[in-house]
Amino acid sequence: MPHTSDRLRIVFAGTPDVAVPSLHALHAAGHEIAAVVTRPDAPLGRRRILTPSPVARAADELGLPVVKAARLDDEATARIQDFAPDLGVIVAYGGLVREPLLSAPDHGWINLHFSLLPRWRGAAPVQHALIAGDSETGSSVFRLVPELDAGDVFGVRVHAPGADDTAGDVLTSLAGSGAELLVDTVAGIEGGTAVAEPQRGTPTFAPKLSLDDARLRWDASADEVLARFRGVTPEPGAHTTLAGERFKILAARRSDATEALAPGAVSSTRGGVLVGTGTMPILVERVQPSGKPAMAAADWHRGLRDAVVLGA
Repeated sequence: MPHTSDRLRIVFAGTPDVAVPSLHALHAAGHEIAAVVTRPDAPLGRRRILTPSPVARAADELGLPVVKAARLDDEATARIQDFAPDLGVIVAYGGLVREPLLSAPDHGWINLHFSLLPRWRGAAPVQHALIAGDSETGSSVFRLVPELDAGDVFGVRVHAPGADDTAGDVLTSLAGSGAELLVDTVAGIEGGTAVAEPQRGTPTFAPKLSLDDARLRWDASADEVLARFRGVTPEPGAHTTLAGERFKILAARRSDATEALAPGAVSSTRGGVLVGTGTMPILVERVQPSGKPAMAAADWHRGLRDAVVLGA
């Protein structure tokens, strides 16, 4: 495609819901988006119906060309290069940008990442930040380089999560504030005023979480149990075991209870159930037993005939 505009031609790559605010913000700011790259339709729901990604749906609504690619291989690279982009922008696409695509745009690629780099490089930065008990997280826009999340940083936005915020809550907040940071960065690159600084500090890493990472261990302290719960909610989903089967914990928070409970022991209380940890009990408000719908924890507990211990 011929490039006739004085403005930068942008190719935007993203897939999940958290990338949608960035696409909308760039479009609303008047930046020229030549194409949107996203992962292919995926089977969702009980009937496994092939469903476009949230970014694909947003691009269609905005009337933007869409390239669907599971990986940025030679074929996808050629299709993207046909749009003659000046700048690549990536927000949670779910795949790596390698050469020659990495160097194809004159201004390279920039990445909106949901952490304060160099802390929590990798696929699950918000989740790991909450599990680790970080008091602050945020967003960084950096220049994409071959090394994982290691490029120079254009700017950051700091965010202090609320005491009960889950990873889903924090990502929703960062998706909005990060989109603003991204728009400002693109405008700076377009105007020649953007400056990127090398990352400072010791990197930590945030690999994708497994289902086992989301298992609550009741012999840990209440703070540690709640930190893990917040970090793995809604994905991969906090859980424990009951009678050898997976038992999901959907809502939990700190409790003012002073009674002593053994780790995993359950006691009814107003508004839910108390579950013992290695220190103080926590309040569990909503659960989903194996093979059953989600329900209030108090309703689940009233239906029990015998005392139970979670994690057994």
